[in-house]
Amino acid sequence: MNLSLYSVNAFLILDTEGHRVLAKYYRPKSHPQGEPKGLLTLKEQRAFEKGLWQKTKKPGGDIILYDAHLAVYKHSLDLIFYLIGGPSENELMLHSALIAFSDAVHMLLRNSVEKRGVLENLDLVLLCLDETIDDGIIVETDSTTIASRVSRPKADTTEIVINEQTIMSAYQTVKEKMQQRIGQL
Repeated sequence: MNLSLYSVNAFLILDTEGHRVLAKYYRPKSHPQGEPKGLLTLKEQRAFEKGLWQKTKKPGGDIILYDAHLAVYKHSLDLIFYLIGGPSENELMLHSALIAFSDAVHMLLRNSVEKRGVLENLDLVLLCLDETIDDGIIVETDSTTIASRVSRPKADTTEIVINEQTIMSAYQTVKEKMQQRIGQL
């Protein structure tokens, strides 16, 4: 029974031809199940991605068990988003994390989630991924929270300049108001 928080082994975005757009593999050394075992080299990762794409290239499903890994995936125009976990992981948790990530990216890219848009805004996509998954641990499953953390509002850049002129102007205004009040009495 797996009682650790480490539930994600990899996150992938592949295009409709099976080429890698984005790939991030997780397995920290402090993982309770010991040192990383599979998908360490680029060659192993590419072979895994190619085989996974062959099984999932047609839209229809959203969860598959492939090569002793649980893969949750979602098609979006010319991209496929994958969240890879161990075979004993909770499918619903992986699915909700993937949907939250996908919805947050849709919000940030204004529904133009295609290969070109993702590559042009790769910084936002990676920030979304980091807000959703931290070192293999799912930390957020609410898409609006993820999107709001990624797109912080810009700070107000209007500067308030305080110098002798503004202080004198404020003093004159207060002096005039006080003289008007005294004159009304």
